[in-house]
Amino acid sequence: MARPEGNTTGVSVLAVDLDGKRQELLIEAVPGLRQMAALADINHAAAKLDALQKAARAQNVELSIYRIARGEEIAAAIDRAQASGATALNIFAGPLLWANRQLIMDRATALHLPTMHEFPEEAEEGAFAAYGPRLGRLFVEVMPQQIIKLFQGVKVADVPVEQPTKFELVINLKTAKAIGVTVSPALLLRADKLVE
Repeated sequence: MARPEGNTTGVSVLAVDLDGKRQELLIEAVPGLRQMAALADINHAAAKLDALQKAARAQNVELSIYRIARGEEIAAAIDRAQASGATALNIFAGPLLWANRQLIMDRATALHLPTMHEFPEEAEEGAFAAYGPRLGRLFVEVMPQQIIKLFQGVKVADVPVEQPTKFELVINLKTAKAIGVTVSPALLLRADKLVE
């Protein structure tokens, strides 16, 4: 990452790497959780999905994964997840799911399913909870510095791929109340922000 080869640089949000942490937080946020579902972009690495299922089983939680190829499949997948007994929904990282985040939030809220999302801004928009780097900071602070370096003539290969250094847990208490979830005091204390 410090010395990308060729003509590649940018920002890594560690999206896939944080799917497991988000899963742990969601399990903690929903007391008594035994069945959960996850939405995954069809292009998500299968090996990572297997590891997430094993990690869930280690906490006595059964994880069903719904692989999505098109936005039109999302609502039906959420409905199937709930019908199969899932009482929480983890939204794995991916551009397809990010682009359809409002649809996911609306459908999950209607079904009273707490969700865990990738970026703090999503919980501020109405999702139950989110954990990850703040997108606004990456676009306003990090990327412009990279662009300035490139305009100053620095070779692309000499501009390191940046990684976030701060991750935030945001819990939307308004959504929690609407879907009937009481968040534990311990998790509330760990949250970086509570939306009321």
